[in-house]
Amino acid sequence: MHHFGNPNFELIRHDVVEPILIETIKTNVVGLAKRVGARFLLEVYGDPQVETYWGNVNPIGVRSCYDEGKRTAETLAMDYHRGANVEVRIARIFNTYGPRMCIDDARVALRKEPLTVYGDGKQTRSFQFVSDLVEGLMRLMEGEHVGPFNLGNPGEFTMLELAKVLQETIDPNAKIEFRPNTEDDPHKRKPDITKGQRASWLGT
Repeated sequence: MHHFGNPNFELIRHDVVEPILIETIKTNVVGLAKRVGARFLLEVYGDPQVETYWGNVNPIGVRSCYDEGKRTAETLAMDYHRGANVEVRIARIFNTYGPRMCIDDARVALRKEPLTVYGDGKQTRSFQFVSDLVEGLMRLMEGEHVGPFNLGNPGEFTMLELAKVLQETIDPNAKIEFRPNTEDDPHKRKPDITKGQRASWLGT
């Protein structure tokens, strides 16, 4: 990683199912925000299109622990905000791309392999560039509203459309390979950013 060698960066490998007893976690996460008045950022992956939607999750589906984990994190953050008067900001981040993505991060066109499309390819996604996301996070942290706020690009397209654009742009000879879709895969993922725009920090 490009941050290796930076004295302000530390990489820790740890199994999340095991307790991690290090001073960094105890001071920075558990107590520092309350003690010194720091502002705490919680980011979860965006799925509901509008922030006011409470969610309708299949509790026994293959994605349930992921979806419910996000909702639980938001619940705990808001309880900490209300109960301990900690400054909290909640961001729901939608699909993001940019430099230094992993080479095996589904970008098969770069490796001259077939483009994989799951299901019929009609499920939609919207992608934002990483620098736009960073700017949105900074504005959220500097603002006065807790959230949650959607951070993403409202422009959406189908996965089949994306595959065809990659095919035309990178390799016209690349084949599109259809595979069975995963269970409970969201059919639509398009952020509504109206709330952030009305809060004045996101802009138009």
